[in-house]
Amino acid sequence: MIISASTDYRAAAQRKLPPFLFHYLDGGAYAEHTLRRNVDDLADIALRQRVLRNMSELSLETRLFNETLSMPVALAPVGLAGMYARRGEVQAARAAAAKGIPFTLSTVSVCPIEEVAPEIDRPMWFQLYVLKDRGFMKNALERAKAAGVTTLVFTVDMPVPGARYRDAHSGMSGPNAPLRRMLQAMTHPSWAWDVGLLGKPHDLGNISAYRGSRTGLADYIGWLGDNFDPSISWKDLEWIREFWDGPMVIKGILDPQDAKDAVSFGADGIVVSNHGGRQLDGVMSSARALPAIADAVKGELAILADSGIRTGLDVVRMIALGADTVLLGRAFIYALAVAGGAGVSNLLDLIEKEMRVAMVLTGAKSISEISADSLVRELGH
Repeated sequence: MIISASTDYRAAAQRKLPPFLFHYLDGGAYAEHTLRRNVDDLADIALRQRVLRNMSELSLETRLFNETLSMPVALAPVGLAGMYARRGEVQAARAAAAKGIPFTLSTVSVCPIEEVAPEIDRPMWFQLYVLKDRGFMKNALERAKAAGVTTLVFTVDMPVPGARYRDAHSGMSGPNAPLRRMLQAMTHPSWAWDVGLLGKPHDLGNISAYRGSRTGLADYIGWLGDNFDPSISWKDLEWIREFWDGPMVIKGILDPQDAKDAVSFGADGIVVSNHGGRQLDGVMSSARALPAIADAVKGELAILADSGIRTGLDVVRMIALGADTVLLGRAFIYALAVAGGAGVSNLLDLIEKEMRVAMVLTGAKSISEISADSLVRELGH
């Protein structure tokens, strides 16, 4: 049974992708409780149906960081997206631009900034981590500026990599991982031809541009482990705030006090996020964390949210809980893996249609009219 477009794309992606790539995308940390809560808690939110409200005029447009978005959705930064379709970041960025929404390039993308930015006709966003190699960070920021990136998304909930046990079982890491990945590719010929052969080079484009040498998948896990910085604190972001004169978004906020600290720091926005359940298992879902954070800082900066969003209904629910815009992660990568940029375009079209149905039947003629009044009850009450 097809529960949603994302569910259907997920099943098709599992068939098409080598297991190491599917489980890297699909998995979470530890026993994956938070991964499941992200989806289940959103699905538990009941919308308040309203009728006979004359919904002939409906607008999904919204403004964010001086940009007009066709709907309150952006594509989230996803590492190694270029391994899921041939030059995957480029295909996804084109689909987002055609839809009139932002695309966020990951630090650990396959395609570098300079390959993706010229392919789209709207400003791109760029995601960065706090890393021990400050030279890389400065280089990445300079290159992002030169490429016309407008918004910096700074991920702060990954001072150390999460314990993702699926990766060791699937061949993404662990003993004999390169051999296992090669054997898996041989048994998935569609992916092997389209991405494995025609999608080269398979390296971390932004890191390779800085190092001046190829940084391949075999180096990926080791490089991350060596460069994430557990000593990170707000003061480590100050020089970046001074250097970056565009909007700066802090991604990985789950606590109202951290949200208030982001306001004090001078951030332009936050992303309420638990990294899709990939970091600390057992924390709250984004849907449960969002209302208290919105109560604490709504109106003082932009509130974005991710983790668990699979449908247009989920977008409406997150907006009603206090978000201004949402980020799609896994949902668009499943579609990208199955049908490239056309899959991402199709998914975004379906999400828009689902949002329109939800807005008509909750009586919200615009994004600003989606609020707590759109819900039967607040989550947890």
